[in-house]
Amino acid sequence: MLQANDDDRRFMRLALDEANKAFTEGEIPVGCIIVCNGQIVGRGHNLTEMLQDVTAHAEMQALTAAMQTLGSKYLPECTLYVTLEPCVMCAGAIGWAQVRRLVFGACDEKRGYQQFAPHALHPKCDVLSGVLEDECASLMKQFFASKR
Repeated sequence: MLQANDDDRRFMRLALDEANKAFTEGEIPVGCIIVCNGQIVGRGHNLTEMLQDVTAHAEMQALTAAMQTLGSKYLPECTLYVTLEPCVMCAGAIGWAQVRRLVFGACDEKRGYQQFAPHALHPKCDVLSGVLEDECASLMKQFFASKR
């Protein structure tokens, strides 16, 4: 079983910073960071409300940024950090991009890929879940509590 290291926690904190930006903007607070060789090559947070685009998830924003930064549609040397388990759409995009490693915080029992499309990721993609899970889940709970 994979274990989180100091870099995983550090980059997940940066993904949480992105999620907090989304929260401040009234978006569902999901944040994402993509790292290649220790360097951030993409970042994003949910923009679905601002862009009126259901595909403007944090992962999609970060994937586009990383591909532009690296000049490639494939990211086989990259790790994607996201505060919430990716949905099926994002997991599919992560798979098509051939991301080598996925690290996420909180599970998403309602919309997460593990329940609906457990084979969506690239076969060589390693997955580590539960990194800073309590902080990631707490931000989501706080957001939805403020909407009720």
